[in-house]
Amino acid sequence: MDWHVRRLLNRVSIALAAVATAALRHLFRHHSSSSAPPASPPARPPTPPVLPALATPQRSPLHVGARPARLAARLRLLGGSSRVLCLAAGAGQAVDALHVAGVGDVTGVDLVDFPPLVRRADPHNLPFFDDAFDLVLSDDPAALTGALFPSRFAAAVERTVRPGGAIALAVDRRLIVQ
Repeated sequence: MDWHVRRLLNRVSIALAAVATAALRHLFRHHSSSSAPPASPPARPPTPPVLPALATPQRSPLHVGARPARLAARLRLLGGSSRVLCLAAGAGQAVDALHVAGVGDVTGVDLVDFPPLVRRADPHNLPFFDDAFDLVLSDDPAALTGALFPSRFAAAVERTVRPGGAIALAVDRRLIVQ
């Protein structure tokens, strides 16, 4: 009896596998009425403007207003020996711009690895020693607003900045604090 049951189960499983394969082939060959037709290109969001310093191969130094430049010089944040951490660095444009501006040690981190400029790290638990950086910056407003635990994110950022260092985070103007 066991032999007959085993044989029946094998035949049923083979039949179900054949039906599943046929269904998948049908789905891949025929487009759904709810999806866009294959000839139309997908809609793309508008491209954000590119900073002139990042757009050309011959990059000029970043020009900063007099007051922020004096503040950065007084705090010794953007010199050749400063250490800067770029959070939510994306593909590394800010990291590259800081290198071009003359900052010697720039580290970029993001949730996704983008070698060679950006490495993967959890922003809630940054893998750096205490007081490791002179400046922690993020030019992406989603770094703070998209954090799952903003208080842990802020604590990790504060931990990595040296005493007398600075934190510069971009925020969305429409951010509503409750």
